[in-house]
Amino acid sequence: MNTLVRINWIARGGLAFMFAYHGLVPKLLWLSQGERAMIQAHGIEQVQLFATLAGIGEIVLAAWILLSPRSAWPITVAATALTALLVDVAILSPAMLREAFNPVSLNVTGLALCAVAWNTKP
Repeated sequence: MNTLVRINWIARGGLAFMFAYHGLVPKLLWLSQGERAMIQAHGIEQVQLFATLAGIGEIVLAAWILLSPRSAWPITVAATALTALLVDVAILSPAMLREAFNPVSLNVTGLALCAVAWNTKP
């Protein structure tokens, strides 16, 4: 395996882990207050259902990223989602941007991994 392919797998693995973890832990296993607040900021009343669907979606995206190493589509979807979610939080829940381990640090790091995966694709 050449260096660029290894780098691509590391970037994809990091992205997949990020999406799988954030889909599973703060949404499916233990709905976090931060997730609850972001969902409620949209006026959504069925918070648990929405969090469950979002968590499943993130896990599906994580699997797609890993199972489609030659496709740029999952990376494009991930980058689009990370950008849209960051803008969404900035508009609807700007106080979250000051918290520790906030959406800025997470999403910008995720976008950097997307750029690495995109630029090293086989």
